[in-house]
Amino acid sequence: MSQVIQRLLAAFNAHDLEAAAALFHKSYNSVQPVHPARAFVGRAQMHANWAAIFAGIPDFHAELLRSVDDGNATWSEWTWVGTRIDEQPFDMRGVTIFEIEDGLITGGRLYMEEFEREDVGITEAVQTLTGRRPDQPTGPAD
Repeated sequence: MSQVIQRLLAAFNAHDLEAAAALFHKSYNSVQPVHPARAFVGRAQMHANWAAIFAGIPDFHAELLRSVDDGNATWSEWTWVGTRIDEQPFDMRGVTIFEIEDGLITGGRLYMEEFEREDVGITEAVQTLTGRRPDQPTGPAD
């Protein structure tokens, strides 16, 4: 696992905003492919976002489930949990792909989503996505 990601995890869990921000390049480019309007450029916006997260979720905790380095990219699976100041649960899970150059995170593709609390099974999910309910299997899987 990348030392940068290990330091990021430690900074997140210590709520050390300055240590976390120091790991990002000043021109950091962040995209969330599932939410294109959330894209931004710059360490300053990263700093502002995480200042709000730490203030709004005082018990924020990150867990790094696994991480793999692939050249300059580090793929990491995360769980972020806590309780918001309005007492609502905060629970996000997903994957980040960070580009790292010279010890700084220069770009990120974030696939982090809120944990779904509703019991929506695969049949209902497929129907919502396609408009068609899948046939139920009648025998063992091939």
